Amino acid sequence: MNDQQNPYDPYYPQPQIIGYDAYGQPVYQQQPAQAPQQPAYDPYAGQQQTAYGYDPYAQPQAPQQPQAPQQPSYDGYGDRQGQGYVPQPSYDPYESYGGGQQWQAAEPAAPVAAAPAGVPGQRPAPEPPAPQPTRPAAPRRAEADDERDYRTEQFSFIEEPDEDSEDVIDWLKFTESRSERREEARRRGRNRVIALVVVLVLAVVGGVGYLWSAGLLPGTGDPEQQGQAAAGPQRRDTIVLHLHDTQGGSTSTALLVDNSTTKQGTTVLLPNALAVADSEGAATTLGKSVEEDGSSGTREALDTLLGAKIAGTWRLDTPYLENLVEYLGGIEVDTDTTVPDPQGKKGADPLVVQGEQQTLTGRAAVAYATFRASGEAEAKQLQRFGQVVNGVLRKMPSDATNATGAVEYLQQIADPSLPEKDLGASLAKLAERAKTGAYKTALLPVGQDGALAEGAGDSVVKDILGGKATALDASGVPRVSIKDGTGEDAVEAAKVVLINGGYAFVGGSKTESRAKSEVVYGDDAQKATAAEVAKTLGLPAGSVTKGKPAGTAAVTVVLGRDYEIPGAS
Repeated sequence: MNDQQNPYDPYYPQPQIIGYDAYGQPVYQQQPAQAPQQPAYDPYAGQQQTAYGYDPYAQPQAPQQPQAPQQPSYDGYGDRQGQGYVPQPSYDPYESYGGGQQWQAAEPAAPVAAAPAGVPGQRPAPEPPAPQPTRPAAPRRAEADDERDYRTEQFSFIEEPDEDSEDVIDWLKFTESRSERREEARRRGRNRVIALVVVLVLAVVGGVGYLWSAGLLPGTGDPEQQGQAAAGPQRRDTIVLHLHDTQGGSTSTALLVDNSTTKQGTTVLLPNALAVADSEGAATTLGKSVEEDGSSGTREALDTLLGAKIAGTWRLDTPYLENLVEYLGGIEVDTDTTVPDPQGKKGADPLVVQGEQQTLTGRAAVAYATFRASGEAEAKQLQRFGQVVNGVLRKMPSDATNATGAVEYLQQIADPSLPEKDLGASLAKLAERAKTGAYKTALLPVGQDGALAEGAGDSVVKDILGGKATALDASGVPRVSIKDGTGEDAVEAAKVVLINGGYAFVGGSKTESRAKSEVVYGDDAQKATAAEVAKTLGLPAGSVTKGKPAGTAAVTVVLGRDYEIPGAS
């Protein structure tokens, strides 16, 4: 609580700062001797005062006479009493260089007259408080920079070195450079990833395009392109397969061809009616050659007929085929007919059911491969045999070691021309083609007389087997074929004449009736042979002409009505 005898006056004027010394300390204005103070302005003036303060029941007094103007007094916060707050500029030590205003010392305030002592109702003047440092007022901004008046002591802090400024600048440069390096590293990483993706896409597209153009993709093989590729030097591995039916006594023959150049495998089915030459050069059929001449004689006959090099023979009896299918765990075949069980009772379930993706056991595979319905063409049975061969190759191991193990499991007598190791290696290559879809089956077309169909067998012989239907050398036995255009049956009579003349008869067929006969040869080396054939048959020398013989014959004789049939009336 305030002391009533000596109260503290918060409105007592404070000492004024008139400047700063050389050390930056404020310099205060000296206070003169205090004169008797005039009574201060009292907001309650005009009211009757009592010893205890304001008396609400006091009567109003007469207005006082105007007094002389007094010097303004200031409260403890630098405000003029009774006039409200007057903002004073404050000193800002963080003002930017050159931005400060001129420092001016405050004018000394006029002494305030003290109130007369002993006046009733007035408080005694308090003792002035001890001088306290106050914050210097901020300099006022001048209207123009040229009017500023600076003193060195006011900006002594400018000369003080800032040791942290260079560290801050260095730190900013470091963080900025590190951020730039990280961003550059991220950008280079993105560019590398994009470049790698582009290279991989181009490689995949290029590889697929190459495989497509080469016809190596499944389903994209073009027979014409493959034929063009086969026209050049090709590397082929060809073996002949004979399936012997121990129950029925018939045989089925096929050529297994692996073309390592075009990466294509093919099963070429050979009809038993195919006309070949026996060991003595006489014409015979493929079926009779297998029975009479055996494996080696038949292989040589086929090699000579087709002009293809056959590496060896694989003889597979039906019991061995059954064991092989069982060893492989069965095969899947799209069957085209229902095959009854030959050992089953009447009314028993069939051994093979017609349908797609039928799983065949060993017995079922043998029954389906050898089945031929009554009156059915031989080509139908050969197609079923080819399906079973294809199914076996799809289940055969693709590596030579395991494929050889499957062959050795059969414990069959190997042909000397094709040992088990070589057979296993060949089957492994064919199995790889069959599993990738690069495998097909083709039937060698022949005529009714057993000769190769004219022009029809070129795609198989030339493109698949890589052979050429050419005649034998001049030192060998010339092959002669006959086309009967006499309107009568002259083939058998002409055949006997040719065989007796030392020629190999390779087949005869019927053709349209014609008036004159012709003796056709293909190579100039066979021109003399054609003239001898014409002389043997009693045809004029003018009938010899150059053309295209049928099939693999060196000379083809087209008999006309001018031909005199021996023994005919």
